[in-house]
Amino acid sequence: MSLLIKNGTVVTADQSLTADVYCEGGVIKKVGQSLEVTTDRVIDAGGMYVMPGGIDPHTHMELPFMGTVASESFFTGTAAGAAGGNTMILDFVIPSPKESLLDAYKKWRGWAEKAATDYSFHVAVTWWDKSVYEDMGTLVKKYGVNSFKHFMAYKGAIMAPDETLVPSFKRCLELGAIPTVHAENGELVSFLQKEMKTQGIMGPEGHPQSRPPEVEGEAANRAIRIAQSIGVPIYVVHVSCEEALEPILRARKEGQRVYGECLAGHLEIDDSVYYNKDWEYAAAHVMSPPFRPKKHQASLWKALQSGNLQTTATDHCCFCAEQKAMGKEDFSKIPNGTAGIEDRMAVLWDSGVNTGRLTMNEFVAVTSANAAKIFNLYPRKGSIQAGADADIVVWDPEGKRTISAKTHHQNVDFNIFEGRTVKGVPKYTISRGNVIWDDGELKAVEGAGRYIDRPPYNRDYEAVKKALVHNAPRAVKR
Repeated sequence: MSLLIKNGTVVTADQSLTADVYCEGGVIKKVGQSLEVTTDRVIDAGGMYVMPGGIDPHTHMELPFMGTVASESFFTGTAAGAAGGNTMILDFVIPSPKESLLDAYKKWRGWAEKAATDYSFHVAVTWWDKSVYEDMGTLVKKYGVNSFKHFMAYKGAIMAPDETLVPSFKRCLELGAIPTVHAENGELVSFLQKEMKTQGIMGPEGHPQSRPPEVEGEAANRAIRIAQSIGVPIYVVHVSCEEALEPILRARKEGQRVYGECLAGHLEIDDSVYYNKDWEYAAAHVMSPPFRPKKHQASLWKALQSGNLQTTATDHCCFCAEQKAMGKEDFSKIPNGTAGIEDRMAVLWDSGVNTGRLTMNEFVAVTSANAAKIFNLYPRKGSIQAGADADIVVWDPEGKRTISAKTHHQNVDFNIFEGRTVKGVPKYTISRGNVIWDDGELKAVEGAGRYIDRPPYNRDYEAVKKALVHNAPRAVKR
């Protein structure tokens, strides 16, 4: 199929210009003024912005977790994402302890064949031995994985202690991959959960009280210092508080390559939700790290504006009311997760661009281009230029939508942004040249998405090994 988008303003992370965009065979062929081509369809984007489709770098579709499975499938989740202007997700393969990384990866690849848009995977390192070391190499060299996740929380399940972080970080350096971390001190969380229960606190309010900002700050600082000692870049997911921002700012000031991600939810919602008298409402907001007091939101926005946080995500992990009720008598058993993939871009535009916090170009950077660059997808993704994939959102700055679980496309019965009216919405979402969100009509096709390889950052493995040897401490002759 061929497609011409005409009369719009093309907005990328680097520039804005009046131009037409011609797509054919799933690829952008031409960007220029007054293009004259024969095409199957023409979209008139007059008065609208033509931007790279959103990339959500942090989702969990069909995740088996805390005794249940996330309600969103790879099809329903990516379709809902398309309704919100997204054209790609980076999801997570999470092996059980002692499960082969390769076996887990192949299992997740099977589940993801239903995806409506393109996708790729981070792979979690949840344990360590020689087979994990070897599987990481195979995943990078054969399967196009260039990022590995480390959960510093969830003791007794998938938590990676320092004994796992250190060799895994070193292996990432050898392979040209980047380690990512969920920064919460799992030992402290376990201790504080017991403290809350000893005090008789069993409801959702126990969740934020057992995971205070200090728990996140300690873990973020530790992971960043480990990465600094080894010499590997690091990506910190869902930064939610000042205590986690501080080590990121310090490290970046010192020249360390540290990248930070924040969630649309953490930018907009505060911890008062956990104290709502409606148990189901409070439990629906249980996620980790939890929503924070309002002062942290201002700091997150400043870090996003200054470029010290580079990406925005959702940590989209849906559990319905019946699933959340598993923790009715014990907050620590409430499945952790909220939705947001359909709402991220509109909420960020409304709170960012409409308020002057972000320019349109910065909006593109934090919703697509930066993720594409950090995870080695750029310029195939996250750009509007000849040769790039035709993943595009045509954005209507005057369009409005009132967010509600009654009308959203996400497969969950609650929306954390319920009742909010946003100005600025996707008019058309185009995935590899196919219009899958068509002026309010969802046309996503199950299985249309492709797995996207992400090359390592340094393909010269022998050169990296030599550098590691060269930089190693040397014995002093006496």
